[in-house]
Amino acid sequence: MRWLVSTVLLLCSVAYGLKDLGAPNWSCDASVMAKSKKVPTSAHSVRFADIKVIGALGDSLTAANGAGAPPGDPLAVILQYRGLAFQIGGDKSLDEHITVANVLRKFNPNLVGASKGIGSENVWEVAHLNMGVPGAESKDIIGQARALVSTMHSHSEINVKEDWKLVNIFIGANDICVYCEDPFFNSTAPHGKTTFENNIITAVKILQDNLPRTIVSLTGMFNMRMLRKIDKKKYFCEGLHTFECDCESNQKFTDDDIQGVCFGYMDGEKDIQNTGLFDNKDDFTFVVQPFFNGILDPPYSSPGVVDMTFFAPDCFHFSAYGHGNIGMHLWNTIVQPVGFKQTSVNLSDPSVGLHCPSTSCPFFPTTKNSKNCAAHFTLSELD
Repeated sequence: MRWLVSTVLLLCSVAYGLKDLGAPNWSCDASVMAKSKKVPTSAHSVRFADIKVIGALGDSLTAANGAGAPPGDPLAVILQYRGLAFQIGGDKSLDEHITVANVLRKFNPNLVGASKGIGSENVWEVAHLNMGVPGAESKDIIGQARALVSTMHSHSEINVKEDWKLVNIFIGANDICVYCEDPFFNSTAPHGKTTFENNIITAVKILQDNLPRTIVSLTGMFNMRMLRKIDKKKYFCEGLHTFECDCESNQKFTDDDIQGVCFGYMDGEKDIQNTGLFDNKDDFTFVVQPFFNGILDPPYSSPGVVDMTFFAPDCFHFSAYGHGNIGMHLWNTIVQPVGFKQTSVNLSDPSVGLHCPSTSCPFFPTTKNSKNCAAHFTLSELD
């Protein structure tokens, strides 16, 4: 019954002809589309076609709340349009809608885990391996990591020991939304790390201990200061955000305060990667995709005019078009070597298009193969 309701709601959103962003007829050189001649044993020798399973942890942006909501219907933002989620959505083809899962299905059409339709994280037919929960803070992805491990182990189409898995994480917005209530608790933790950073480490450690052959890709924190630019002279948006994000509407928590905390979270994410904390097992690694880091402004439709088609009716969550746009930039960052990844993109320009993996180093870029690809080079099925 839930699946039927989800399908009906999806058809209704399609009927409204919502703006979207796809990549019609996209493909790359055969040498980078091929899988490895032998299934790799190292996380630093994984070609994109070797990835068989995709999962995701996060909050309402990963659950894609409101992505398919009709314009002017903020109540529809409570609906979780998981099939449109930029990391893992699988409702449409890549021609129609860009998501990382849809791109990976070009490399491996049998990819397992892409979410479909509308519904919550505990409905397999909808969520599949999208564990994102609306309202989640960084502490909550610890439980999501356990749920992801349990779900992977319980489904026979997933060979946990042998299949290569990509787990996407995007978290932090809700931490900012409560930060001003208790900044001391939310900013300090043992060993000089923030609570936010330690929560991510704990979640990823669960994945490392229970999921061999896994690459964790974390989409870097974005600057929540831009919310106030979206709200400017939009009283409807401002009113909604009072309920959705207390600290965003708290004027004592200044623009500089918000930005400073976000930058601190970004630094913490980078620290997890650069210290090599999760490079102690050859079949597991952790990579940050930092394209949000340097973005200070929301997307514009014309100079100074915020492009509201990028957002759901609550002026915060991404619309289908917003998810497609973010999915494009995320993929383009994924294929860039660590140390040379873009730290800012132009959200106002949807014409960038999808990039292809490097022909000289056609593996999922990691901290190790980005420094010395030759040391991790293996043959493809075409060699």
